[in-house]
Amino acid sequence: MSETLFSQIQKLFERTYTHVGINLEECIIDRARCAQLSKLAGASARELSELARTFLRHAGDQLYVGIYYSRWLIDQLEQHDPRAGLSDGNIRSLIVFVEELNHALHAALQFKNGEREIGSEEFARNLELQAQVDTYLVLLLFVAFFRKTQKVSRTDRRWLRFHLFARQCPDAFRDETLRGRYLETCELAASYTQYLDNLNGLRRLEEIRRFRSLDYPGKKTRVFALMERTTPDGVG
Repeated sequence: MSETLFSQIQKLFERTYTHVGINLEECIIDRARCAQLSKLAGASARELSELARTFLRHAGDQLYVGIYYSRWLIDQLEQHDPRAGLSDGNIRSLIVFVEELNHALHAALQFKNGEREIGSEEFARNLELQAQVDTYLVLLLFVAFFRKTQKVSRTDRRWLRFHLFARQCPDAFRDETLRGRYLETCELAASYTQYLDNLNGLRRLEEIRRFRSLDYPGKKTRVFALMERTTPDGVG
């Protein structure tokens, strides 16, 4: 039986970081449950994407995760499977798909490490920044897979960056907290991934593992430090 896109990406993240210990695919919820949880989440949740959402709740030492994907998003990925090629027609759907899976995975890993303030803004920004970085790296793998040389060109990277960073519209949020969250994390992720682009495979792996282990203030400090170290030709 062939693996699903979801399980393949979860395994990719677990090989990169560490095993989460659960099959996140079992956390996928339907539209009705999404509506219930969105209502419980409060007014700000109404501004989040209708395409996909991740819900987190904890009781004692138990974390409960719900991942929602709209029928439209799933249909798009089934009709234009990114494993058969990445294009303008499916890249946005893949980005949304990967980011929500990534939110759930890193929330579970942080919870296992003792993090309990899952409702804090700092926790949310940490997940968002990590997801944008990881999603960029996943997109690079998809593009490289379909290149004969297995190398990603500057044109490829500009295209990926446009869809992942330039098309983000934080100003569309009426909620000031959400607007600030997406604006800041998008800028940080764009800068950090430019640094990653200049590393070889081993150094990149070491760097992103170190980065993941940091809390949100630590991640910000790391990005700012790297920006100060970057030379004019863009090589750290």
